[in-house]
Amino acid sequence: MSTRSISRFGLVILGALGGVLVSLGISALAQRSDPLPLKQLQQFANVFSAIKNSYVEPMSDTKLIDDAIKGMFSDLDPHSAYLDPEAFKEMEALTQGGFGGLGIEIGVEDGMPKVIAPIEDTPAERAGVLAGDLITHIDGKATKGMPLNEAIKLMRGEPGMPVVLTIRRDGQDKPLDIKIVRDLIKVRSVRGERLDDDIGYVRITQFQERTVPDLVKQLKAFDSPQPPKALILDLRNDPGGLLDGAIGVSSAFLPSDVMVVSTKGRIASANREYFSRPIDGGRWTYDDANSGKLPDWTRTVPMVVLVNVGSASASEIVAGALQDHQRATIIGNRTFGKGSVQSVLPLSEDSGIKLTTARYYTPKGRSIQVTGVEPDITVDDTPHGNLFRLPREGELDHHLEGVEETPVVASPTEAAEEDENKPEPQMFQFGGKDDFQLQQAINHLQGRPVKRNDPSVPVKEAAAKPGASDKNTSGSKPGGSDVERYRLTPEGMVPAQPKP
Repeated sequence: MSTRSISRFGLVILGALGGVLVSLGISALAQRSDPLPLKQLQQFANVFSAIKNSYVEPMSDTKLIDDAIKGMFSDLDPHSAYLDPEAFKEMEALTQGGFGGLGIEIGVEDGMPKVIAPIEDTPAERAGVLAGDLITHIDGKATKGMPLNEAIKLMRGEPGMPVVLTIRRDGQDKPLDIKIVRDLIKVRSVRGERLDDDIGYVRITQFQERTVPDLVKQLKAFDSPQPPKALILDLRNDPGGLLDGAIGVSSAFLPSDVMVVSTKGRIASANREYFSRPIDGGRWTYDDANSGKLPDWTRTVPMVVLVNVGSASASEIVAGALQDHQRATIIGNRTFGKGSVQSVLPLSEDSGIKLTTARYYTPKGRSIQVTGVEPDITVDDTPHGNLFRLPREGELDHHLEGVEETPVVASPTEAAEEDENKPEPQMFQFGGKDDFQLQQAINHLQGRPVKRNDPSVPVKEAAAKPGASDKNTSGSKPGGSDVERYRLTPEGMVPAQPKP
């Protein structure tokens, strides 16, 4: 990748999955205000020479320099990093929405990757991977305790190359081996549908180059046969992406020329303010089908934004801006808390560094670093508690401290998640019929009571019956007629089939 390719990224804020990137145009010359520490640099040169000449095995200059650069980042915050050619290439793929892989949205459960949903028309969907599948092995390598990023890296790869996933699936006695041939995955950044009672639903999975025009296309589609009465914007498990996309998405729902986000750092170029702009061309590029002005209802219709622990960076910018301007009600869980800005500085044609240079602030001057965005109405992932238990920014090693002095404490629901007697929340599909938070958003928009969770869990009632036990004492096999099964619905757990 040439250094000119960096401009294609624009202003980038990659969240929980990839760190946050914002190109602020900082040059090496701007960093020369202090004299170079010649004595320390001479010491570095001496160590370099000693290792190269005397280490038991030969070491190349490139490896020694690369490792030394990586070492300088080891005690910085977790979002500052050295971008070697592989990392540079991956950054480009993520921001442009395409990469070689399988096509699944995954989370973590019981220390292993679990499929949230296969992406439509991808190798994973065609191979028969289902929502709720637990990935126990990748090409024979156990995933128990494996960091999610490592599992993702193992599943990604060159298009045309096969990978075997070992799957544990509810209702199957034995694990399943599913062979999948990787393909070029184009992540669909925006999808939407019209729900019952004329409520528009839009989900953004990641802020990419085409997010704004795709959002425009989706919102304009809601115009026919009549505009929706309300709108739900789903940013759950959205790790972030292009800052320009976050500004564009915010602009779709806010009046023109109001602040969306500001950044503050040590150097002058890190101090910036970003304002909403009309979405009718100019800053955002459209094709003929997407050009034109957004309908007026997008800035006035009642609106809910859904967030959770996986909503990071650009997602938090949008949620914070709409919350501060009182444009939307935020429903869900406290967000990830990624409120820092990174600058991309090129080192060569295909490498660079990603360095934290600023914090970003919501229109009212709030820093969400560590604290995240607190929802206006807290609602658990499922009726039985929170499903997604990802580490937040404040739990990452060497994280940048937040501006707020008040420490963030776990909510009563978060603290209760460790209750061993509590039924395990079940996997669901965002936007599906079993999406509890979505149902509560609909309740709010229609003026009905909103439930934080549902304490009346049928599974608990069944366990309390005389003779009930977690063990199968009747001698029957799982799935037999004496085993009660339940499914997750917006109203709670209900029997999967009527009792005989």
